[in-house]
Amino acid sequence: MNILIADDEADIRNLIKISLEEHGYTVLEAQNGKEAWELFSTQYVDLAILDVMMPVMDGFSLLRRIREHKITPVIMLTARADDLDKVLGLGLGADDYVAKPFSVAELIARVGAQLRRSHEYLTATGQASARITYGSLSIDRTGCCAFKDGVPIELGAKEYRLLLHFMENPERVFTKRQLYAAVWDEEFYYDDNTVMVHISRLRSKIEDDPQKPTYLKTIRGIGYKLHYTGKRP
Repeated sequence: MNILIADDEADIRNLIKISLEEHGYTVLEAQNGKEAWELFSTQYVDLAILDVMMPVMDGFSLLRRIREHKITPVIMLTARADDLDKVLGLGLGADDYVAKPFSVAELIARVGAQLRRSHEYLTATGQASARITYGSLSIDRTGCCAFKDGVPIELGAKEYRLLLHFMENPERVFTKRQLYAAVWDEEFYYDDNTVMVHISRLRSKIEDDPQKPTYLKTIRGIGYKLHYTGKRP
């Protein structure tokens, strides 16, 4: 499997590269976001490890570009222990977040976990029916893409998984904790802000007016559900 490391610090890239190669991964290296995007455009990448602070194109800008086109698992690295950075990264579609200095063993474990989840998820969706439709929304499981009125919707990986989870269970109410467990595959760790950020981003892409949603309803004091109240197509 191809793992992309984008970090302007050569020592960190080398440290991660050696450990990944010891575990049988093929490593692609970039020292800034622009180089990383060029690799994304020319080679298949199974997972990316992106530093937040990079020259030319920073990690957040690169992540935005990736999520416009791909659902590749992304782990962000940051030297700043700032919750706002974490919320921003997760909101943009990052799958995991690791603060520097970090344990290389833990990072490798997180890489393995993200790759397993990605494989299991794609396998499961491949075995299920290829397309789901609800109102004017539809999802193509095979291509991992979503549409509204037949027009493609650009979704990040977690936004896609949230929408798929709701469309597989229309009219059902989910708490934030249940959504986190289902989409982020974490039973014990729970981040309320992460769920709310992704719900907000998803609404901005599927609703005509996110302030008056016709699909994704807030059930006050409980959670959210997919319940279409607009005109049926």
